[in-house]
Formats: sequence, C-alpha cells, structure tokens
Amino acid sequence: MALFENFWDYLIPGLTLGAVYAVIAIGYTLVYGVLQLINFAHSEVFMAGGFGGLLVLSALMGDAQPSGAASVLFVVLGIAAGALAGGGTAYALERVAYRPLRRRGAPRLIFLISAVGASFFLYNLAGRLFGRNPVPIPALYENGVLFTVFGTPVRITQVLMLGAAIVMMIVLDLVVNRTRMGAGIRAVAQDSETASLMGVNIDSVIARTFIIGGLLGGVAGFLFGMFSTVTYTMGFLPGIKAFAAAVLGGIGNIRGAMLGGMLLGIVENLSAPVFGTAWVDVTAFLVLVLVLMFRPTGILGERLGRSA
Repeated sequence: MALFENFWDYLIPGLTLGAVYAVIAIGYTLVYGVLQLINFAHSEVFMAGGFGGLLVLSALMGDAQPSGAASVLFVVLGIAAGALAGGGTAYALERVAYRPLRRRGAPRLIFLISAVGASFFLYNLAGRLFGRNPVPIPALYENGVLFTVFGTPVRITQVLMLGAAIVMMIVLDLVVNRTRMGAGIRAVAQDSETASLMGVNIDSVIARTFIIGGLLGGVAGFLFGMFSTVTYTMGFLPGIKAFAAAVLGGIGNIRGAMLGGMLLGIVENLSAPVFGTAWVDVTAFLVLVLVLMFRPTGILGERLGRSA
C-alpha cells in the first residue's frame, strides 16, 4: 500500500503543513479566549503577512539572487515584514471592526457579521491593490536537501517552516503562562468583569491579544507564501482549516490549537494516498466531525483562562 511504503514521504510534509495550521489556529483561539468571538477575518491577517513579506523582499532584492548570509538576512526581513503586516492588520481589525461594537454592547451575531464583512473588504482590497493573479515570493535560496529521514529528503523550506513555527509556539506558551501580559490575557479570558474590577485594562489586553495573534498569522502567511505563492485569496482555505484545527484541539486553548493544527496537517497528508488527493480536504474535516462527536469541547478542552 502506498501509505506504508512511503509513510515518511507523507508524514514530513504533513508536519510542515500542520505547523502552519497550528500557528494560524492560535490567532483564532486567542481571540475566542478573550472575546468569545470567532474572528473570521483572521484568514486575511494571514494573507496580509504574505503580501507584507513579498513587498519588502521585492523592494529590497529586485532581480538579484542573494547567496549565503544575504539569504538568511532576507528570510529574517521577510518574516519580520510578514509579522508587522499581520500584527498591524489584526490591530486595525480590532479597532475598526470589533471595539466600537464591544463598547455599544452589540449582540454576538453583529460581531460575526462584522467579521465576515471585514474579511470580504480586506481580500477584495488586496485583489484591487496587488492584482488577482498569484505571485511567487522572490527565490531566496536553492531549496536543496538538508538531510534525510528514513530515506525521505527534508528540504530547507520544510525545516524553516517547521522550526519557525515551533519557536513561535514555545515563545507564545511562555509569554502566556510566565509573563504579566500573559496573566492579563488569562484573567480576561477567565472573567473579564472581575479582571476589570481588579485593575486590568480590558481594551489594552484585547488589543495585545489581537496583535499577538496577528504577528503569528503574518509570519505563517509569509512562510506559506515561500512554499507556495501569494494571492489575495490565499487565506481562505488555510484559514478555514486552521479554524477547524482550533476547534479540534479545543478552541480557546492555546496548546489545543497547536495540537489540533499538527494533527490536522498530518491526517490531511496521510489521507492522500488512501483516498486520493481530491478527498484530502474532506478527510480532514471528517476527522474533525468524528472527534467532536465524542468530545464536543475538542481534545484538550476549551478555556484559555483555565487550561492554557
């Protein structure tokens, strides 16, 4: 059977893709944790990160082909540009699409409509500004083989994506669980009214939460663009799958989002030789449904304030 014969050929790309899903899923779960809101415009934060990195690298590199240390520097600059674009977009979303509604005490349904409207606006704005055709990020290096795992080649881009995602997830976990800012996020997630009475600045905590999720989503967008291309609709499918990953792990739980993303990426890739590539998306969502039938709160539960 193709799956068992080429197991590592499917598992390693699955881990890479799962790491991207996990980083995006963290943005969904952070916002849900503090606002009980599904930020459906987060997929456009991911898209903004891809375009941020593309624009900066195109402006700095032109048609030049960097080598050695210059390639490393450009990768770092691309990641930084993606993070800034994602963080800035997420902050703008919070200020324009959600904060006015929150101050007016709007019903949850209005937040959902605002999120969908913001998503439509952003991806159409990107299509208007940058064109409707996919654009590749300038080649920074030759994507050669770094090493092999049981005969399966592991390429530079795969190591970069997986390594960057793991570092971001570890840093975020430390920030949320070991810092004063993280304590504020957990306090608001636990009980925002009590946190406010204890002196926590709710607006500031929520804004920081959006920015953190945006930074991660923007980096994921740039890394995904390096692996694929950048286009105004690039956030749709990864965003939906990352949302599914957040639900699978337990939306509102950061470690659950990480676990859900990794599992979804692995299942998606391992299902390709069994059911065919045309059924990959269906298989991933089928697993989600099956898990939620037996554990509706997801694998690790749902509350950021209690379990993160």
